[in-house]
Amino acid sequence: MIKIEKKIAVGILGATGSVGQKFIQLLSAHPWFEINELVASDRSAGKKYNEAVNWVQDTALPPAIADKTVLDSKASLKSRILFSALDAGIAETIEKQLAAKGHIVISNARNHRFHPQVPLLIPEVNPDHLQAIFTQHFGDGHIITNPNCSTTGLVLALKPLHQRFGVRKVQVVTMQALSGAGFPGVSSLQIMDNIIPHIKNEEAKMETEPLKLLGSWNGQEFVHASMLISASCNRVPVIDGHLESVSVELEKSAGADELIAAWEEFKALPQSLQLPSAPRQVIHYFTEPDFPQPRLHRNLEGGMAVSVGRLRPCPILDYKFHVLSHNTIRGAAGGAILNAELLLAQLGEKLGLL
Repeated sequence: MIKIEKKIAVGILGATGSVGQKFIQLLSAHPWFEINELVASDRSAGKKYNEAVNWVQDTALPPAIADKTVLDSKASLKSRILFSALDAGIAETIEKQLAAKGHIVISNARNHRFHPQVPLLIPEVNPDHLQAIFTQHFGDGHIITNPNCSTTGLVLALKPLHQRFGVRKVQVVTMQALSGAGFPGVSSLQIMDNIIPHIKNEEAKMETEPLKLLGSWNGQEFVHASMLISASCNRVPVIDGHLESVSVELEKSAGADELIAAWEEFKALPQSLQLPSAPRQVIHYFTEPDFPQPRLHRNLEGGMAVSVGRLRPCPILDYKFHVLSHNTIRGAAGGAILNAELLLAQLGEKLGLL
């Protein structure tokens, strides 16, 4: 683990929204980062944070954050690293403007995920993609993105299999938590006693983002993986935790015990670097026939681990199994924070952050 002599000041864009609040919750006691600036909409700017926010997290609002004055996106920000929880409708323009001013934007928004020089990053999956930031033309700054929340759990489960056996085809059906829709999200009359078999743009994200994540960076461009993915996405009455039913076709023949070993033995750069937010065990495999379950397993290792279970033969492809991940931690704010930790550990000196 790298040693940080003094905590690095960071800002949060979209600080009053549900993902912005999760950033605050996770960063409030972070060993490397210190929240310095909070940015939100014009209607919140100028107010104390506790006056501008409808705090919905399960921990108290930190007093030091409550008294901070909210800034607007046009303010002159001092923090080099900015965590973006901006809505996609405004994220593209604001993130580019801030990068042009020399900021490093770690974004949770979808807008730049398929930009040809922007890393779409999961640190255990494709840490080498970080090098792409040195080809960017946003000015003196950079943009790094994390994937869609449902993509994150799927790709973390696929990575060890693709690494050992190759993955040719994937079929995935998701059961996605309400918190993925933001706050206030889906109305109670829509979701109570119900499942909604449509989440706007979600299936397209799941069918394309893994190809970039599991592909390679050749120094000039991203080369996408060549697998086929079919996704069907559903909103279910669960607060946190996306559960996904996955079927895969492998390139190499493998026994079920080999797949389980690939998951259980999987470790990557964040674990060897001992990054503060990295789970010690990336993937937890369960042999119980009715695991994983959102209520029981979403918070494993601070919500940063992925749970897998119910591995069995698939009569159409090769194998099928279930994957669970915490959508607002691993799939959103926590994943973005881990991206920033990897950036600091790998490129902190080169970027003048240390």
